[in-house]
Amino acid sequence: MRAWSYHNPVAIHFGVGSLECLPDVVGDRRAVVVTFPEAQACGLAGRVKRLLGDRCLDLIDRTPPNPDVENLEALYDEFWDRHAGCEVIVAVGGGSVLDTAKVLATAALAPSFDALLAGLAGASPYRPSRFKPLLAVPTTAGTGSEVTRWATVWDRAAGRKHSLDIAQTWPEAAIVDPLLALTLPPAPTVAAGLDALSHALEALWNVHANPVSDAHAIGAAREVMTVLPRVVAQPEDVSLRSRLALAALCAGLAFSNTRTALAHSMSYELTLRHGLAHGIACSFTLPLVLRLAIGVEEERDEALRRVFGGSLFDAPDTLERFLNRLGVGTNFADHGIAESEAARIIAAAADGV
Repeated sequence: MRAWSYHNPVAIHFGVGSLECLPDVVGDRRAVVVTFPEAQACGLAGRVKRLLGDRCLDLIDRTPPNPDVENLEALYDEFWDRHAGCEVIVAVGGGSVLDTAKVLATAALAPSFDALLAGLAGASPYRPSRFKPLLAVPTTAGTGSEVTRWATVWDRAAGRKHSLDIAQTWPEAAIVDPLLALTLPPAPTVAAGLDALSHALEALWNVHANPVSDAHAIGAAREVMTVLPRVVAQPEDVSLRSRLALAALCAGLAFSNTRTALAHSMSYELTLRHGLAHGIACSFTLPLVLRLAIGVEEERDEALRRVFGGSLFDAPDTLERFLNRLGVGTNFADHGIAESEAARIIAAAADGV
């Protein structure tokens, strides 16, 4: 066995009703809440504000889906202009909200979005001198962002995807309350769950895999494949939602150390240029990538056997049938992408892995 290391500094609070521990986790710090626009209408924003009381300085709900540099700049400048006294950010939402909060959380000595953007684009090193601790409260079961330090930032005008990857954006704590996803509609439930499955499987066939990430990933992959169809059929079952939330959390703990791989690399262009939801874009190619991964390294094959069973011969077909049952086609053509374009996307992603 080769040498390995594993690190994850996020304190985790998990369980039905765990949102109620938010005041204890915040303590006496002044907080700005970052959430999604619909949080007001569904009552979640009001609930969070009541829990925090006068510790809540402000609530920002103008977070865009798949945050883009075009709409992040004004939000960033406003946050640092108005909330220098903020002592902690509470991010309540899905992956886009958590990514937005991570972008807001750090600044150079003189807060400037241009400095952040230059760092994202690789034009100059980004070394923040100020940062706000982040508490992550996911409302979907899949993103894993509550236990990772990365944030995805899009630049659609330039046709690029950036990743914010600095030590300061590890969340201080994650509060995972399965009740927050209880009313999530079927389509985003499936997309989020498949994002978690992709995190788990990509952690398993990853060059950075280790025994701790394997333990998290194997359990997560098996549980998502068992539970996700049942959640779709019984969306109000709290026990099933809890199992899916825990599987997504474990998948996040796995890829927080391994990163993702080919399926995610392909997904970014599929989202940017073809508008596919992230969870679908990174999961419909999983059978294709699994076929490529099998047989490369016996240790990785053994980990995959613990997900799919003794023989891996049928594993890609098993995975394909699972996705099809959830209404997800596993061919590029199923998503309106021509064969020539698919070949280009695969080749480009392979070059970048």
